[in-house]
Amino acid sequence: MDRRSFIKKAGGAGLGAAAASTLAAPAIAQESPQLTWRCTSSFPKSLDTIYGAAETMAAFIKGASDGKFDVQVFASGEIVPGLQAADAASSGTTEMCHTASYYYWGKNPVYALATAVPFGLNARQTNAWLYYGDGTRLMNEFFETEGLYGLPCGNTGVQMGGWYRKEINTLDDLKGMKMRIGGMGGKIIEKLGVVPQQIAAGDIYPSLEKGVIDAAEWIGPYDDEKLGFVKVAPFYYYPGWWEGGPALHTMINLEKWNGLPKHYQEIVRAACQAANCDMMASYDHKNPAAIKSLVQQGAQLRPFSQEILQAAYNAAKETYAEISAENPKFKEIYENQLAFKKDAFLWAQLSEYTFDTFMMIQQRNGTM
Repeated sequence: MDRRSFIKKAGGAGLGAAAASTLAAPAIAQESPQLTWRCTSSFPKSLDTIYGAAETMAAFIKGASDGKFDVQVFASGEIVPGLQAADAASSGTTEMCHTASYYYWGKNPVYALATAVPFGLNARQTNAWLYYGDGTRLMNEFFETEGLYGLPCGNTGVQMGGWYRKEINTLDDLKGMKMRIGGMGGKIIEKLGVVPQQIAAGDIYPSLEKGVIDAAEWIGPYDDEKLGFVKVAPFYYYPGWWEGGPALHTMINLEKWNGLPKHYQEIVRAACQAANCDMMASYDHKNPAAIKSLVQQGAQLRPFSQEILQAAYNAAKETYAEISAENPKFKEIYENQLAFKKDAFLWAQLSEYTFDTFMMIQQRNGTM
């Protein structure tokens, strides 16, 4: 091969590579389109941890997509009220939302199973059921009928049992009490004589202060301190038996989800899982200091009596049987979760419970 022929062929190869590069650029652009989505939250910005999970998710999505997929998060009330977040995503008003699915259990009780049902799973068990059990698959079979696709995106851990204007010593003390309580817990506690009220976060304090309600549960020490409940209802009960490990979800308009490039879908999955882990760790870090601060401000800690817990547990089982008799999808998912729960608590008795109990004794004895 002479020099002139070699240069001619090499030049042709270079032009071919340049042409291939030029042709590839639009294809890459199509695979990674510039997107701006809106995510409406069910929570106000002042509740930085639970609201912040959506911002954490959005930051991961933007970073992993090199800025091409930008999710803008809007607080409760900025686009729609907090309790309408899932409706906004389902209808396409927004592309996605960050919410607790049990807020919509009144539309269909199945919604509650994705977040928490009374005397259900704790936080670790919830994650295990959603990620490695059948939870996410079963819930998305249901969510698809609602025009949604859901991914776990946050967990508060077991919550407190709420703030009360008076002590609750017996079942009779509950009768006629008006209480702000979310999700299916309201239906259960109604069987004990309580009048449940579903009120958004920003409206709870004034309702409690004015005596419109007699008690309110929200989340736990860190968020409850921010909302100031200790000033108007000093008795702080535990545990929140209706929320052993409530999961938050990112819910995405189903058509929008199906239209995402596959690698964008994977970015969203990873971002939600990262935010899920981050939120639980954040609460575990913040709640210990907050509970000590609340006690210093006058909070009086009280455990629910065994009488009340047992009555609530019996009412919960009765309620699940009633709903299952009328709602085949609820029955299918609840029984799947129940089978998982039986094994999960069997294992927890040997592992977490024995270790945690021993360490708690050391903490109480001052020997830690």
